[in-house]
Amino acid sequence: MKRFHKQNRHFTRRLSSLLALSIAALSILSGCGSTQSNVSESSTVASSAESSEATTSSEKTESQTASSTVSDEEELTLTVFAAASMTETLTEIAQLYEAEHSNVSIEFNFDSSGTLKTQIEEGAVCDVFLSAAQKQMDQIDISASPEVNTAGLDFVEPDTRFDLVENKVALAVPEGNPANILSFSDIGSDKCHLIALGNEDVPVGAYSIEILEYLGILDELTASNKITYGSNVKEVTTQVSEGAVDCGIIYATDAYSAGLTVVDTATADMCKQVIYPAAVLNTSEHKEEAKRFLDFLKDNEEAKAIFESVGFSMAE
Repeated sequence: MKRFHKQNRHFTRRLSSLLALSIAALSILSGCGSTQSNVSESSTVASSAESSEATTSSEKTESQTASSTVSDEEELTLTVFAAASMTETLTEIAQLYEAEHSNVSIEFNFDSSGTLKTQIEEGAVCDVFLSAAQKQMDQIDISASPEVNTAGLDFVEPDTRFDLVENKVALAVPEGNPANILSFSDIGSDKCHLIALGNEDVPVGAYSIEILEYLGILDELTASNKITYGSNVKEVTTQVSEGAVDCGIIYATDAYSAGLTVVDTATADMCKQVIYPAAVLNTSEHKEEAKRFLDFLKDNEEAKAIFESVGFSMAE
């Protein structure tokens, strides 16, 4: 009996030892699994971090490249001196150009071509000049005849001058045509008490003088005080629109823009062709962009359509 208890105690101790060894083994195995898991997780985190850093670095490089591209397109302003008769059309066309060239802004100075020529001569900042007649462009172009460019002025950049559009000289009347003016010949009749013309030193005025001399009525109108003058074509157009005169000689395009009725148009016998030359000035700090703008005016189909919609025709 004692032997049995002794053997039983011995068996119990051995069983306890085995259980202890089993538990220890399980703990070691569990610890190894945990370590491997931690190592794996650490490797995954490290790999993820490296990937994230690489992506961030790539994004930074792309951003820097994009920023560099944008900075290469220098923001600039082109100053364009243009005949007053081009106000509406060029303003609309400039919006098209700026939409396609986001780094470029167009600023206009609209006035009579003679006034603009004088401002250029006096040193005004100007990149592009668009005149309503050849005379004012010739007066600042060293390659023009010295009989016209009497001062020997040299402002036109070589190989940039060309004829852009053609206009027509028209006889316009106020709404309702109260004086019943129907043609240029009516200007010298009792129907006409007052006519608006441009000053002789502006293109529309010069064309008007040619017409009145052709009709042989200039001296009579002058002596009868039947002429009132405007410093540019817009002032003449305003006098007609407001009914301050019986009629006025303006461009067909200005009559269209103001909603005036044209009762007659000058023929080639009555006055010279109304050609608008354009050129980049050699004083411009943005010659290449100025050339691109003039190319746009000449070649872009939408720009051409805008010119033609108000009565201009593209010069040949």
